[in-house]
Amino acid sequence: MSAAGITSRAHPLWLAYILHRLSGLGLALFLPVHFWILSLALTSPARLDSFLAFTDIGIVKLAEFGLVFLLAVHMFGGLRLMAMEWLPWTPPQKTLAAGATAVSFLIATLFLMQAV
Repeated sequence: MSAAGITSRAHPLWLAYILHRLSGLGLALFLPVHFWILSLALTSPARLDSFLAFTDIGIVKLAEFGLVFLLAVHMFGGLRLMAMEWLPWTPPQKTLAAGATAVSFLIATLFLMQAV
């Protein structure tokens, strides 16, 4: 591997690139299961009720938090990409926007932790 390849992977935006791709993949894998579970409301309400009882387990709640986290990462990653490509921002403005997003995410996480 060349030195340029190693340098580009050390850049923080490379991590953002990977997180955006992995969160999109995780959501794409989740959606068919989600639609199948929603179909249970129409086809088999008793099976849906038993599944909803299963979701009261702590590990399932943790997995649900993970899904919401993946959705947030993917959404903010997409918004970041659109803002960086379409808006004529200077590098300091880009840094401030990334910082504001991080602080907003931290505040939202604190509210979530209080709700749980």
